[in-house]
Amino acid sequence: MANVGFTIWFTGLSGSGKSTLSEILEQRLQAHGHNVEIMDGDIVRTHLSKGLGFSREDRDTNIKRIAFVCNLLSRNGVICISAAIAPYREAREWAREHIGNFVEIYVKCPIDVCRARDVKGLYKLVDEGKIKNFTGVDDPYEEPEHPELVVETDKETIEESISRIFAKLEELGYLTSADYSATTTAAVADHA
Repeated sequence: MANVGFTIWFTGLSGSGKSTLSEILEQRLQAHGHNVEIMDGDIVRTHLSKGLGFSREDRDTNIKRIAFVCNLLSRNGVICISAAIAPYREAREWAREHIGNFVEIYVKCPIDVCRARDVKGLYKLVDEGKIKNFTGVDDPYEEPEHPELVVETDKETIEESISRIFAKLEELGYLTSADYSATTTAAVADHA
């Protein structure tokens, strides 16, 4: 199945590490000649899903739009990486069903660690009452029941998580070791 398009679907709380892992995977895969596109949740909301709010219906619509684009890219030989919170199981299962070549990776990290990281300053805004219905705080996050892989970014280094992801992709037949071997750790160093 090498050189076939597929989707890596990261899910997890804000601040869990989805974007960091996505960027490193993208760099390493591109260095080996793969066409890769990242569907980052924040960027998608700015361009593809502008105007959507954060009701359950709007969140599901956002995920369906991401899944639609991932399906188009994947079926045309592109490795697509979705890095959106995707809080609801039903929407993620819809994405799995409609994309086909789908690898769900749960980026697991306790909310207190995500709060401490607060890379985007969102948890601070939640605490100040400026953001309502925030996933994991006052809106639910439904953990995946059967993801292909769970990476725990509070317990693993970035490099350990990346290595486990590549190993899983090889195990599933989407990549071979030649697709990612001999890569440098420069991408990881940039995100330390």
